[in-house]
Order: sequence, then C-alpha cells, then structure tokens
Amino acid sequence: MIIKEITDLLEALAPLENAEDFDNVGLLVGDASAEVNGILITLDTLESVVDEAVAKGCNLIVSFHPIIFKGLKRLNGATYVERSVIKAIKNNVAIYSMHTALDNSPIGVNYAICRALDIEEPRILIPGRDTIKKLTTYVPKADAEQLRNALFDAGAGNIGHYSHCSFTVEGSGSFMAGSQANPVKGKKGEIHQEKEVQIHLTFPKAIEKRVLKALFDHHPYEEVAYEVYALENRHQHQGMGMIGNLHQTMTEEDFITYVKDRMKTPLVRHSNLLGAKVNKVAVLGGSGAFAISAARNSGAQVFVTSDIKYHQFFEAEQKILLLDIGHYESEQFTKNLLADYLKKKIPNFAISLSEVRTNPINYS
Repeated sequence: MIIKEITDLLEALAPLENAEDFDNVGLLVGDASAEVNGILITLDTLESVVDEAVAKGCNLIVSFHPIIFKGLKRLNGATYVERSVIKAIKNNVAIYSMHTALDNSPIGVNYAICRALDIEEPRILIPGRDTIKKLTTYVPKADAEQLRNALFDAGAGNIGHYSHCSFTVEGSGSFMAGSQANPVKGKKGEIHQEKEVQIHLTFPKAIEKRVLKALFDHHPYEEVAYEVYALENRHQHQGMGMIGNLHQTMTEEDFITYVKDRMKTPLVRHSNLLGAKVNKVAVLGGSGAFAISAARNSGAQVFVTSDIKYHQFFEAEQKILLLDIGHYESEQFTKNLLADYLKKKIPNFAISLSEVRTNPINYS
C-alpha cells in the first residue's frame, strides 16, 4: 500500500476538514505516493519515536499530536521539533497527524476515555458548528430518483440515525440553449420549459467533493444548476467532548479512585468535593477547560479533562466536580484505538504501537 491509501482510511475515521482552524493536521512529512513498509502509532513524534520507527522497519508514523504546529523558519536542529523532522526526512519516515480531527470524531479520543471508564451510551458534549451543508439542485422529473439515489450513495441525506433524507418540490424550469450548447432537452435558440424536481439534501462538509462529484456524474444536464450553502445547525454526532452514564453510581471519593485506576495516573487534581453521587460524567481529552461551562450545564456531576488552570477551578461554581487527570493520561488510549481501527481495515499489515513514553511530565 502507499501512504495515501493509509491516510484515506484514517480520514474516513477523522476527516481533516473537521479539525479546528488553529490545528495542523494531515501528512506533515513525506511523499503521499511512497510505499508503506510498516506503521508506528504514537501520541507524539519525538526523535526517540523516529528511531523506534526505523528500528522496527516502519516508514510511516501516525501521530496524534502534530510535531509541526507553528511555522518552521529554519531546519538547523536547534529545537526538538527541528531535530525530529530532520531525522524523519533523513530516514525517509513519513509523519501523519490527526489531533483535533480525531478529537471531533464520535469514535475518537473522547470515545476512548468513555470506553476506559465504562461510560454507557456516550453522546457529544459540545456538538460541532459549521459542519453541515445543504445542497439544492434541479433535475428533470424522470431523472430525479436516479440522481437522488446517487447522492444518497455518496453520503448525502444522513441526519443523525436516519439515512436517505431529502425533500423534493415539483415545478417548471426554463432555459434556452446557446449556439455552443449541447442540450439534453429542448433545441438551440428556443426557450424550453421542462417539468423538474427541486431536490434538497444535507451532508457533512467533509464529504462535499464526493457529493458534488456524484451530482455532476449523474445529472443529465450539460450545465447543472445547484446551490451549496452552510447551515448553522449543530452536528449532534460530531464535536468536542462526550457525556454519558456510569454503569453504577459512586461517591465522589470512589469515583476519583476509580479514575486513577482506570486512567493509570497516580495523581488527580480536582475542585471541591460536593458530596454528590456520581452517575453522569462528562469527558474531554487534552486541554478541556474551555468546556467547563458546557459540562456544568449538561447535568453531569463530574467533568474529567486536563490542563485546568488555577482560576479555572473556580468555574465549577460548586455545581460540578472538576477532575484534571493530566494531558497525556487523558489521551493515552488513543494509540490503541487507532491500532485497533487500522488492524480491522488492513489485518495483514505491519502495525505497531510505540513503546516510547512521550509524557514530558513526571510525578514524585
């Protein structure tokens, strides 16, 4: 397989279009047409991880965090970022990053936390904005069903747990073909009236190219009349964080002990204990302090995340227990999730989990 075939599989799980605007995701180092010998999955691409990839015969690193985040003005080995990139280039090792594209996936980072904590029926905590688009097009009535089915096959018309969703309006379309046209209906130089159907469908913005290709490939007209526009609707099955119920109710103290055991951390920073029973839990891997308000308003008794600053703990407002379990700890199971996913897609391919501990924080 070549790198692009692997990254296409990863983008089916976490489309790059769903990454946050500030992020740097995708193929950061390497040639997409290069043949892949083996894949190493890691949270961070450090020099030691590149060395590990070379030792294991892996020439593609799939990394959660992007090693190149800000623009590089030079490559002289002065920083750990530059040294890692230089080593990867010298050894023909490609680097692909997923980061917030995977954060926003319904079966991504936060799903992995829910799975580790046995949180049942998790749903999105903060549904995504600006992720849904709508297509309107006009087609002869006789061709409407064929075109609609082609758009469905391309992924349009899915709303939550429902598929094949569309709306149609019958009417009359008019046009006059010019001298250079090759009309399917009507004659050149004459105004033609055609019984048409107006079709409306929504689709995730990540598949816009695929939907438009289906439109142009299956529409009978030489010139296709269509409109695509963004909706303000939130995507209920895509976004940041997750929330769900524990398999059994616990005290706050027992839940903290439970989290330390399940998330393999010796230390948890938390806000004031409130004496509440814990049943509903919100989670957000990585730096999740921006979601404290959403978690507090969600009805959860606890919010599990990381990188909470001193003053941000006050935002609990004595209404929710905030647990800061550590950045690395909150994302540690992401490697396993990606490995499991790729092994199912390409079961006979060499896929390895990095054995390098990339957590820069130590506890004493």
